[in-house]
Amino acid sequence: MSETSKNSPSSSDSKKKSEEKKKRLSLAGVWRESKDLLWARRYRLLLGLGLLVLGRLSGMVLPASTKFLIDNVIGQKPIEWLPSFVDPNNLLPWIALIAGIATLVSAATSFSLSMVLGVAGQKAINELRIKVQQHVSRLPVSYFDTHKTGEMVTRIMSDAEGIRNLVGTGFVQLIGGLFTAGVALSVLFWLNWRLTSVTLVLLLLFAAVMAVGFSRLRPIFRERSRLSADLNGRLVEAINGLRVVKAYTAEKREQRIFAHGAHKLLRNVVKTMVGVASVTSLSSLLFGLVGLGMSVIGAREVMAGRMSLGDIFMYLVFTGLVVTPLIQISAIGTQFSEAFAGLDRIREVLNEAPEDAGDAERSPLARVRGEVHFEEVGFEYTSGIPVLKGISFDAPAGTTTALVGPSGSGKSTLISLVMAFNHPNQGRITIDGQDLRETRLRDFRSQLGIVLQENFLFAGTVRENISYSRPRATFEEVQEASRIAHCEEFIEGFPEGYDTVVGERGIKLSGGQRQRIAIARAILADPRILILDEATSSLDSESEEKIQAGLDVLLQGRTTFVIAHRLSTIRNADQILVLDGGEIVERGSHEELLAADGRYKSLYDKQYRLELNRFINPGEDFSQQPEVPKVPSAPTSSRGMPSL
Repeated sequence: MSETSKNSPSSSDSKKKSEEKKKRLSLAGVWRESKDLLWARRYRLLLGLGLLVLGRLSGMVLPASTKFLIDNVIGQKPIEWLPSFVDPNNLLPWIALIAGIATLVSAATSFSLSMVLGVAGQKAINELRIKVQQHVSRLPVSYFDTHKTGEMVTRIMSDAEGIRNLVGTGFVQLIGGLFTAGVALSVLFWLNWRLTSVTLVLLLLFAAVMAVGFSRLRPIFRERSRLSADLNGRLVEAINGLRVVKAYTAEKREQRIFAHGAHKLLRNVVKTMVGVASVTSLSSLLFGLVGLGMSVIGAREVMAGRMSLGDIFMYLVFTGLVVTPLIQISAIGTQFSEAFAGLDRIREVLNEAPEDAGDAERSPLARVRGEVHFEEVGFEYTSGIPVLKGISFDAPAGTTTALVGPSGSGKSTLISLVMAFNHPNQGRITIDGQDLRETRLRDFRSQLGIVLQENFLFAGTVRENISYSRPRATFEEVQEASRIAHCEEFIEGFPEGYDTVVGERGIKLSGGQRQRIAIARAILADPRILILDEATSSLDSESEEKIQAGLDVLLQGRTTFVIAHRLSTIRNADQILVLDGGEIVERGSHEELLAADGRYKSLYDKQYRLELNRFINPGEDFSQQPEVPKVPSAPTSSRGMPSL
């Protein structure tokens, strides 16, 4: 269902507005989102922090024992503060026992931490995906007109992955790294404040470089997410349109487009790799400078008698406990940059107002009679370019209103307004006297049934697709709807009957079969308002005649809107609206419009002449018919087709 005027604007002004909107999504806003995620899992995170502190402290026991091994065991230096039950001449077993217990505690807490926080991270990813999907499903149709399917899939599935670094092991490892570095730094100051002061200066320099590096990496990661979404979107389009691609031998063209996008993504990935490699190199440089400083200053301290060999060895080990967490923090910081970039993009989606945002304050809608009233309705997709102009008409309950006119005249747009996919820029639409804008969308749409020109089927079974409009319907009700829509004649021919899988988009079925299943789906819904957009366009003449009886049953007692290009199929409509240029240029019944000898009569004469030529000369191409004189209205059969 598309209109040529429906295309979304692509002007430079709209692009600038979009870019400005993205820029307003600041780091502070993303942090608020992150804070909410963290607070919701505060108890699990606190448990993780407790395990981490215990694990990091127990992990320091073994490095600390090196001083006692060198000075007190190997060097035989006495320890004055030993308890009475410890033999000062036999310290090695005690040191080994304490270090062994600490190592076991460290290993146990490490495993527990992974389980506690790993599960928390995966739960957070799952919850965020569900939250984004639920919000996306509530966005207006116009949003999807300007965003690719692959982009939406990336935002729901991939962008949520990064938050495991916030609420999973990443956040706690960040806190743990800072805790370990802080404790180790305190020990270093206790061992030798001169040497540690030099080390601290280098660490502060390293921290400053890291801050600048992460600020540069974050927009690059954000750009990577956008490029990946665009590439996924194009790939999904190419796969979905594979038959069109092959029919027009456009494989090479699609390959070039995909390769171009892949190369842009590659260049971005290389940038991030350079950034991460720079951070890693700086980390190595820091470690080397610290080592060099300790070698020079530490040697002098030992020679001056201010440090023992055990002290300097312990200092080396604890320096590693300071530097190693900082290197890990730099890697975690890179992951955080990627996570924040993903949250930026997710927030863009979540900031979009859903179409049912005000439903709680709107009036509930009971079972409707189906009286539809358009009052001076005007609509624009793009400001200043009207698609509908001053449309006014009444569709009494239980009647059929047909819409005819050339492509781009506004038929599909008018139908989208009836289904509340869009709302008028001017005027109003009422259902049983109630303004559609003030009506709860769910209450209204639950009373709609649609059969479109290109109906969408899900990759499930025939039964699942028919019952999609009413999932709790019994199998007998599904069969009855299929019988009315003349589906049973081909369904029963399938080896698995109603359990036959139709494939993605119903690819295993013919166009006519898909159309009949869509009609059965609408019959099962038992709607009060029915939309038929070229409902029989995919059917041959024989199938159309069979199914017309089913449609006659479906139309009874329902307010129906029909878009039809074959005017013979709407002969029995209660009123026919002829649209041209977004305005109603004629209205009336079939007979009244023929008698008026206007636009409708001209369209009908051309179609009748074309059908007559096709009947007389089957197989000849009449797609380019010359202008012909008007002929008298042809008598019609009970099915609404010209009697030849």
